[in-house]
This record gives sequence, C-alpha cells and structure tokens, in this order.
Amino acid sequence: MTTPRPTDITLHKQSRTLEVVFDSGERFVLPAEYLRVHSPSAEVQGHGPGQKVLVAGKHEVGITELEPVGNYAVSLRFTDGHATGIYSWTTLHDLGVNQEQNWRSYLDALEKNGLSRDPTSLYGHPVPMRGPKPR
Repeated sequence: MTTPRPTDITLHKQSRTLEVVFDSGERFVLPAEYLRVHSPSAEVQGHGPGQKVLVAGKHEVGITELEPVGNYAVSLRFTDGHATGIYSWTTLHDLGVNQEQNWRSYLDALEKNGLSRDPTSLYGHPVPMRGPKPR
C-alpha cells in the first residue's frame, strides 16, 4: 500500500499549527509542539534503537519556516532554533494518524520523568533559585 501524498500543506503561525491534507482525503492539524517533540531528527530520535530523547518545555514553540525537500518531504524551522528534522510524507502521515496515541504517550513520559511542557527552564521545569536569600 502506498503512503498518501500531501495535496496541501498550510502553516498557521498564529495558532502554531501545520495543516496537512492528503490525497487520501485525510486532513490533520498538527501542533508545532507535537511536531517538535516528535522530530525525526537524530537530535530527538537518537542514532539507534532506544536512544530517543524526551524533549520537554516546548509548549510555546512555533514554526517559523516551512521548506520543501525534493518531492518527498518538508523541513521545519522552529522558534527554538531546531531545524534538522526532515518530515517525509510517510512521517507526516504517521504523525497524523497516530497523533492521539503519540501525544498521550508523550504526556505520560513527561509525568513519569518529572518533566513539564512549560518552557520556564531549559530543563522543562522551574529551576530553584541558588545563592543567598534576599533580605
């Protein structure tokens, strides 16, 4: 079975979503945060099985740029500077079809690891202040 191909891809900067319509008739609205934490890049996926990185603190991330890669993918540039993942049509379709399950697994992993979607720190959670207490 052939993977559906996009017939329309629209970046909605204000709502921070990417809308993808496939020739199969399927339509997915994928939040930037979801796309960022599931980036197909080696930075997120690792270089081998079991090396996937749990990315936290991306609740407010957006997409600044969408660039075609040949006839098979797009490259996304995110507001946090991440720009190394190439989203093939297969990857985009899979992310759309499995969005609910992927998102639930992501939220569960954050909770299990004591992390947050909140971008208040590099670590995905508030960092306690160090040093002398104010008088």
